[in-house]
Amino acid sequence: MEAERRSAVVTGAGSGIGRSVALALAGAGWSVVVAGRRAEALEETASLAGAAGPVDVVCVPTDVTSPDEVTALFAAVRERYGRLDLLFNNAGTFGPGGVPVEDLPYEAWRHVVDVNLNGSFLCAQAAFRLMKDQDPQGGRIINNGSISAHVPRPMSIAYTATKHAMTGLTKSLSLDGRPYRIACCQIDIGNAATEMTARMQTGVLQADGRLAVEPVMDAADVARTVLHMAELPLEANVQFATVMATTMPYIGRG
Repeated sequence: MEAERRSAVVTGAGSGIGRSVALALAGAGWSVVVAGRRAEALEETASLAGAAGPVDVVCVPTDVTSPDEVTALFAAVRERYGRLDLLFNNAGTFGPGGVPVEDLPYEAWRHVVDVNLNGSFLCAQAAFRLMKDQDPQGGRIINNGSISAHVPRPMSIAYTATKHAMTGLTKSLSLDGRPYRIACCQIDIGNAATEMTARMQTGVLQADGRLAVEPVMDAADVARTVLHMAELPLEANVQFATVMATTMPYIGRG
């Protein structure tokens, strides 16, 4: 397949890291299906990708928490390309910030779990099925973990729990994918400058109770890392990668 245009699905592609990764893949010659809840945002991503020249970017509005919509997304990929070479499993939400454990509504907990964990599972499962059935067999799934897959921020129990679970999802997919040439890996990102992390530049709660401004990095740096992981041959895998703003409070956090 190296001589042919490879196909990728990027979830949460309407903004932030998902958009940056979709642009990087399209710029490198991949066919990219961009998925997310907001059709207008996806169209904007496709328009940005096409600004630099001819690209193959297809928008498929998708709620990753809906099994039927996820099934339809990957059916559209199969129909258009006949195969899938890459899933960047990126859709996610922080949920409400700054809420103590004892005050977190169950509905808020459930929403974060539905998007971050259940949505990631549904997309990985659908991608796995397609990659297993296609000829030649195989492909790569890159899960978007987080620094929070290693260490939590204060008052972030739902987000942190789902990102720890993402690591288990990655490991299980890696093991179960071996017989079918399905490689699975995880990128853990710290403080990429996106709409979701805008608060980092105005002050965010630290473990000692202070509010502090934190350094951020360009989301394009994350996209370059994902592109490197994606373009390795299936015989090689970056199992876990951590990409972070160099001086953010992670090493020694809290």
